[in-house]
Formats: sequence, structure tokens, C-alpha cells
Amino acid sequence: MATAQPAPPTAPLVPPDQSLVARTVESHLPPGLILRELTPLAGDASNRRYYRVTLAGGPPHSVILMQLAEPEGFKQSEEAVSGATHAITELPFLNVMSHLAKAEVPVPALHYYDQSAGLLYLEDFGDMTLAEAVNQADASTLESRYKQAINVLVQMQIKATTPADPGCLAFHRSFDVPLLMWEFDHFLEYGVAARNGAPMREDDETAIRQECERIAELLASQPRVFVHRDYHSRNLMVDGVRLGVIDFQDALLGPSTYDLASLLRDAYIRLDESLIDGLVDYYLDQLAERRYVWANRAAFRRLFDFTSIQRNFKAAGRFVYIDRVKGNPKFLADIPRVLSYVKRNLEKYPELETLRKHLAPYVPELE
Repeated sequence: MATAQPAPPTAPLVPPDQSLVARTVESHLPPGLILRELTPLAGDASNRRYYRVTLAGGPPHSVILMQLAEPEGFKQSEEAVSGATHAITELPFLNVMSHLAKAEVPVPALHYYDQSAGLLYLEDFGDMTLAEAVNQADASTLESRYKQAINVLVQMQIKATTPADPGCLAFHRSFDVPLLMWEFDHFLEYGVAARNGAPMREDDETAIRQECERIAELLASQPRVFVHRDYHSRNLMVDGVRLGVIDFQDALLGPSTYDLASLLRDAYIRLDESLIDGLVDYYLDQLAERRYVWANRAAFRRLFDFTSIQRNFKAAGRFVYIDRVKGNPKFLADIPRVLSYVKRNLEKYPELETLRKHLAPYVPELE
């Protein structure tokens, strides 16, 4: 059963007390470090806040301070989850981070967790996201960066999936049909009804949900691997030659195409279709080198495209939700891009014509 605990709008967090941060730096970080400056950083769509702690006496010369909305707020996810009956006894961010570090996935190191204050002192990967790094890049650099992101993804899917770790929360929740349908319904509720200010006709909604359920059953029937769940260009940090992975606390098990679709059908970066074709092949080549072979590449591409539809619908609905419920409209401008991906895939597969026909009257981007 999929459940969600969407957090209502909350009052802005009070910035951390600088004297507390200074004392923590001196008592819990490597010897000789002193706080020089505490600088707020641009936030994401979550209720967390981030600061850069600039240090004297390093290395390290800085750390990232993650401030939780409430010290014990980690016990509920902001995302819908499914099958999560496992008792949560620690911060999911730390739980999943520890598992990924063991799998040699480049995640930030933890310097210190001040649990009573809800403050995490983390390794600083810098300010350059993959999205920013490729914004003005030439074609060769762009392709190289995305191949690096795929290399990290393959490492995560293989090394973080096997052997299964019952201590990791990701192995107690999964993309099953109820969760996938919850995300489809999230789109229908916010990306269609709320966005239009009116509900759909009942016969259209019934037909759409039937088609969505068919896609959900296809995705849920696939072999499950470790899924980051938000593996895209703003959650990958370019730190010199390294590509750091962040925002992984909602990880779960699901189809191997999910994170690949998040990366290549990104809400924030539009890639050329020829590049996407090549990168999908590159991903399959990397799997094959590790003896994970997809014999039918056409079947994989169909699965990738259907996964992209589900992922892009979810993103569009989430962006409206973030505007209407959290009061943050900055993601609305990305909706036409993600829905253009959906249109392309709906037109590519004649079997999806029923879905397109019933949905297009309510979503102008699909006409």
C-alpha cells in the first residue's frame, strides 16, 4: 500500500546559532578547525535548509551544514512510499548514505551529526551541479559528463543491490503497483485537476487510470535494483574529476530504467534525442561488461520509454503540488519540458493512443 505524508507549509527555519556551530566545529570536527563564516545556500523543494561552513585551519576548508525542519522529522518521508513496514530508527539520509558508501558510490562523508539540534555536518562537494557543468559545454564534454553519470549509476545499481542489506531502508520499500499508481494519481490530482481548476470527466479519468495501471504493472514486474529515486542533473555534483551523489534518502527498489529515465529525461536539461539513444546503448554496454546482459535491447528501450512517461507525469504533478501546497512556484516553468517528453513517447507507441486521446484535452502540451 502506498502512503505519503506530504508536509504542509511550515514556517521558515530559524538559521542555526553561529555560536553552536562554532563550538561544534572546534569540538567534533578535526582538530585545529575554526568557524570563519556561515553562508546560506539555495534550497531545494524539501523542508531542509543548507549552509556552507567556511573554516580556518583546514583541510577541510569548508563543510556543508544540513538543517532538518525538525530534529525528529526524519521519521516521515516527504515522498510516497510502499511496503515500508520496517521501523525507522535512524535518519534515512544517514542510513542510505552508509549503504552507498560501502558500495563505493561517491556520497558525502559525515563529519558530525548533532541530533538534538537537527544539524548534519557533511563533506562539501562544491557548488557545481551537473546541470550547471553542461549548460555551456560543447558536445564532447556534455557526452563525457553524462557517461560519467551513467558509470556511477551502474556502480550503484550493481554494488548497492547485491547482496541485499536488511539494515538499509531501501530494501524495505519498492516501486510496486500501488506506489506507481499513487504517483500517476498525484499527477491527475495536481498536474491535471488542480492545474486546470476543474476535475476531469469521469469516463476520461477511468480510461486514463486503466492505461496507467497497465504501465504500472509492466514496471512493477521488472527485476528490482537499488533506485536513487531522484537521480538527475541537480543531484549530481561535479567536484573536480569526481561526480558526487546527493539527495538519496528516499531510495527504494525498482526497475533499472527508473534512474536512467530520471537522468536522460531530466526536467532541467533537454538532451538531443540522438545523444539519448547513444547513452541508453552506453548504459547497456556498461552492464554487459559486468555480465548483466539485456539480450533484447528493443524491449529495454520500450521499458525505458514507458518508465519515462511514468517519471515525467510524476514530476509534472509534483511541481504543481510544490507550488500549491508548499508555496514554491519555481518549478512550474519546467512542466512544459517534461510533458513534451511524454508527448514524444505517447506518439512513438500506437498502443498508447487511448491514453493520449483521453488525456490531451486536459493537458495542452500533449495535443
